[in-house]
Amino acid sequence: MNLLPSEIKREIFVKSEDTTDDRYGKKPVERPIVEYIRKGVVNLDKPAGPTSHEITSWVKKILELDKTGHSGTLDPNVTGLLPIMLGNATKGVDALLTAGKEYVCLMKLHKPMPKKIINGVFEEFTGRIYQKPSIKSAVKRETRIRDIYYLEILEIEDGKVLFRVGCEAGTYIRKLCHDMGMAMGTGASMYELRRTKTGPFREDETLVTLHDLKDAYVEWKENNNEGLLRKVILPMEYGLSHLPKIVIRDNAVDALCHGASLAAPGVLLLDSGIEKGDLVAVFTQKGEAVSFGKAQMKSREILKAVMGVVVTTDRVFLEPGTYKKGWKAKA
Repeated sequence: MNLLPSEIKREIFVKSEDTTDDRYGKKPVERPIVEYIRKGVVNLDKPAGPTSHEITSWVKKILELDKTGHSGTLDPNVTGLLPIMLGNATKGVDALLTAGKEYVCLMKLHKPMPKKIINGVFEEFTGRIYQKPSIKSAVKRETRIRDIYYLEILEIEDGKVLFRVGCEAGTYIRKLCHDMGMAMGTGASMYELRRTKTGPFREDETLVTLHDLKDAYVEWKENNNEGLLRKVILPMEYGLSHLPKIVIRDNAVDALCHGASLAAPGVLLLDSGIEKGDLVAVFTQKGEAVSFGKAQMKSREILKAVMGVVVTTDRVFLEPGTYKKGWKAKA
């Protein structure tokens, strides 16, 4: 089964139990519409033609926001998923930039090749590969190691190969096509490309167009109907759902909102498979994103820990004062 690393199911460990006070915070879907927009993410279907920067700028204008951010550049002629974080949610863009991606690509061979050879080369390029960005790339041209999680041939016809690839962020599919063509001894080039997954986002789930977004916003502004807007915009927490998760006590929330590290006594629930150094998302019991940061212990160590720092805080999403002050914040 073709899965990106973020799609592998994790077990939930219960470290402790506690109640949550309904007077503080709220479920993400219950936020007032203005706050909901400013803490939202759009799973946008990028058309061919405009740049990712242009699309992001148009979303900012449509929703009348001061800032937006996208989750990884797509070339102008490439279509597909371009998740865009809105307003305060732009703090979470980095978490999406490093998420695994999936693409469907149409590769054109410079001359026909037997299916056996094509299959063999696809097997050879599955796993860890070395890749040097092309001359036109915006990054430094140094050989890099990238993981190809899966390469699935969908169809071969008239010297063209349609395939699906799941890969590590930063993989150049155009260069992948070129390198596979060289390995076949025939040469090849990327003909068409569409991104179909980015972390938790998929093209078969809540994919919206710029027109959908504009229509929903106008419907809210002119008719005070926010239903469509809540359908095309997702809570920003969805954009963090691919990360390993830790749920904390109410009285630990405010300290993290001030930039404190998460200590072991504050942990209630956590995902399995957390390794030291992993990027981890921290949530309230109501499902609100508090922060994300780097794990300082493995899952099993966090589960047993009585004291000590388990996550150092990198980015904070929740405003100080949202929850009653509990523990004194210590950076």
